[in-house]
Amino acid sequence: MSLRSPDFRSDGADGADRTRVLPVRCTSCGTDRYLTVRSVTNIPDCPTDVVLVAYTCGRCRRFSEHPAQVSELSGVLGRREQRGDVLIFGGHYMHCGQPMAKAGSEVRRLSAPLSTETENDDTLDVYLSTRVLRCTCGFQMELPE
Repeated sequence: MSLRSPDFRSDGADGADRTRVLPVRCTSCGTDRYLTVRSVTNIPDCPTDVVLVAYTCGRCRRFSEHPAQVSELSGVLGRREQRGDVLIFGGHYMHCGQPMAKAGSEVRRLSAPLSTETENDDTLDVYLSTRVLRCTCGFQMELPE
């Protein structure tokens, strides 16, 4: 599943001005009160005070992604309510407002039967190497390496 907005193309192929910033608020609710910021990334060839922000609205469940001013985004991120979810910020994963630290690696085995028509013991196995990230609060998650 892609989290890219159909309205924004970072390569500029949509013909839109890539430096045109939009307010960090839900276009449906008209407020930033229910936003959960999902990611903040740099936009190549844009001023350093403009970033690509992706967020969802907890009230109407809309996803948005667009260029925004860092100063406006910091107002949303600075709220006490902005916690509990994982934020991807410049390639780093954050939880509770702090970067998560690597806590090790794991190898996971995924298996599925070769056929659903017979009751063979034959399975197809896939091994996946993951890295474990942990927050100071104890929350942890695994990501494919």
